[in-house]
Amino acid sequence: MVAALALLSTFLVAEVVVAVVAGSLALLSDAGHMLTDVAAIALALVAARLASRPAAGAWTFGMHRAEILSAAVNGVTLVAISLVVAVEAVRRLLDPPGVSGWPVVATALVGCLVNIAVAWLLARADRRSLNVEGAFQHVLTDLYGFVGTLVAGLVILATGWTRADPIASLLVVALMLRAGWRLLRDSGRILLEAAPADTDLALIRSHLLGVPHVREVHDLHVWTVTSALPALSAHVVVDQACFADGHAPQILDQIQACLAGHFDVEHSTFQLEPPGHAQHEAGAHS
Repeated sequence: MVAALALLSTFLVAEVVVAVVAGSLALLSDAGHMLTDVAAIALALVAARLASRPAAGAWTFGMHRAEILSAAVNGVTLVAISLVVAVEAVRRLLDPPGVSGWPVVATALVGCLVNIAVAWLLARADRRSLNVEGAFQHVLTDLYGFVGTLVAGLVILATGWTRADPIASLLVVALMLRAGWRLLRDSGRILLEAAPADTDLALIRSHLLGVPHVREVHDLHVWTVTSALPALSAHVVVDQACFADGHAPQILDQIQACLAGHFDVEHSTFQLEPPGHAQHEAGAHS
């Protein structure tokens, strides 16, 4: 990730210079997207550093959520930049300025090569992380954008039709909005404590009720602490006799074995209760 950050940062500066000299909005929009890629990788590195800190004091889960916050910031930045570029692209469609084709083509070719190299580097990182995956998707989107910019430059050279440049910019905008929306959607689910998208709460409840001596399951909560770290808690009503004969610890072992065997949940907390205990819990829900 450090190598990818250095490579992208160097090319970003060069692309901005060429875009200003050539008067290409497509190159500027690509540079804007690449800026979000640089920010995404930088934030991913910072978040990884924070997430590696052990849990301590008030931070009972450590700082794993740092990567989710940075992913959300990257999503907001993508959407904001795409809106700015879209407005300018529409303006240039109505009143197209002069665009030099050769600098656009040359920069787009180099940009394709740089993004292929960066994508290869990021593919070797841990893409289970929403932050790393977000950075990887940004780079892929950049690659598609450079391909569009290359086509626009070739069209300008062959026909002189300068509207190809803002049209390519609008294509990049669409890709940026798609990437930004996906980051905001996925990070939003985690920050709002929603159950993971692939989690079937009814199926989990059914499996838990299938354990011998389990009568009822309520206050079942499933959420994601950070990427690839789901957590679960539940109140489990078991036969009264399980407490009398000391069988409750064995029930807990069976419940956790059931959860581990059928669902990918690393952190779970169960409260075993005798029948009728729920009436003493004002906040209990079915």
